[in-house]
Amino acid sequence: MTILNAISLIGAVFLLAASPGPGLFAIISRALSNGFSHASIMAVGLIFGDIIYLLMAIYGLNAVASLMGEFFIVIKYIGGGYLIYLGYKIWISEVGGLDENISPEISWRSNFLSGLFITLGNPKVIMFYLGFLPLFMNLETLTAKDVFLVVSIVASTLAVVVLTYAYLAEKSKKLFRSQNSMKRLNKFSGAVMISAGSLLVIKD
Repeated sequence: MTILNAISLIGAVFLLAASPGPGLFAIISRALSNGFSHASIMAVGLIFGDIIYLLMAIYGLNAVASLMGEFFIVIKYIGGGYLIYLGYKIWISEVGGLDENISPEISWRSNFLSGLFITLGNPKVIMFYLGFLPLFMNLETLTAKDVFLVVSIVASTLAVVVLTYAYLAEKSKKLFRSQNSMKRLNKFSGAVMISAGSLLVIKD
């Protein structure tokens, strides 16, 4: 893999990560409702799902992926339903004092699984890698070092983009000081999460 190929891959992955979609909406919602640390764990789940699809593309598992169509559908509905449920919990959460959390505490495991389900429920991710990777490298001649480099590039680029969104969203919470403002923030965050789950379910 040449330096030019690496830069091109970074650009393509950056555009993929920065494009509005269920994953980005969910990250923003989680950062608004529970803070950057929770959103960062969800981001790990998102990235882990991408790496799974990336390795499938690298090792020529597109045939297997096509045979798993029904599995993808199941994962899509599970992930979408789970996001809708979390969005509902955020929507109805009570607002306490100004120094209290504005939404119910969600475990790190739930955050990770939410991110993972979002990616695994979107088979278009693997189609992205299947379509773009051959433009940057010869998949048949990749060495273990090349694979490590590709995985590192994809993971780090995704992390920079989604964590930047999460950080900016978390910082925007400081604009909401009154209980009425925090209540509106709860409604907004819950609506975004529900929308992300719904989008995941209805996407082809």
